Amino acid sequence: MRLIRFLTLLVGVMLIGGCQATSSSSEEITSISIGYQKFGTLNILKAEGALEERLEELDIDVEWHEFPAGPQLLEALNGGSIDFGHTGEAPPIFSQAANAPLIYIGNGPGSPKGEAVIVQNDSDIQEVTELKGRKVALNRGSNVHYLLVKVLEESGLTLDDIEVVYLPPADARIAFDRGDVDAWVIWDPFYAEAEVNLEARVLRDGTDLVANREFLLAEENFAKNHDDVIEVILEELRAVEIEAEANIEETAAFLAPEVNIEQAILKKVLERRGFGIKRITDDVKLDQQEIGDIFFELELIPEAIDINDVVLPK
Repeated sequence: MRLIRFLTLLVGVMLIGGCQATSSSSEEITSISIGYQKFGTLNILKAEGALEERLEELDIDVEWHEFPAGPQLLEALNGGSIDFGHTGEAPPIFSQAANAPLIYIGNGPGSPKGEAVIVQNDSDIQEVTELKGRKVALNRGSNVHYLLVKVLEESGLTLDDIEVVYLPPADARIAFDRGDVDAWVIWDPFYAEAEVNLEARVLRDGTDLVANREFLLAEENFAKNHDDVIEVILEELRAVEIEAEANIEETAAFLAPEVNIEQAILKKVLERRGFGIKRITDDVKLDQQEIGDIFFELELIPEAIDINDVVLPK
């Protein structure tokens, strides 16, 4: 994984470092706690160990904490257990509405093919309209919450037309496999694993409906006081992304034992994943605001939010 590391790191510095010239570090820290999920660029960075090497120069240790999904990760951030982490586009909306002290740092370009509504291969459900009155499982507050809203909207349905069953991925997989639910709205790598090992059939993925971006977020005080550390993280993430995109097969083989997922499944995930982490832009903020507005209209969040409130000024 380090064959082209020197060049990719230089590119990462130029692409990310140039986006924000200012840097702050008004408080001394000796460690940083990073939250991660089953799969993402942070997993590659963790497996490679490059971030530890960089931050060791600043006398900062790295602590890694795994979470089943974005909402649980942001609960930990809200509680002060982690400083930095990654989620999809929906979890920060719910967390902001709950007054969590989060700050948007950056995002990927989007992976709409990386999440989908799936059914059993022998299911009688052939169209999204046939979900009416059926049980649909998803992780509450995750990216797929927004996907389900858009999928139903496209077919003239609403959340009131189905029976939503809120389950984390591990429990949802069991319920889906047993037939306790009629459909499952899920993201990679759980989605790819269900396709391969459960022979699940795709009813609708996120293409032309959602961006399905990966977001990098930090606890508010950490973001305001340690942009120098955040800059190092972004540089290292960009470097591993460039290398991973150029070496899909090698990355899948390298990461498989780290995340305990079959290499073939990881290859499938990587092939439909978008690469290119950058600081959050105005266009992305507008997309996030739209999600927040829709969730407020649907009464999924208790109050309207303004994304600008959780983005640091440039």
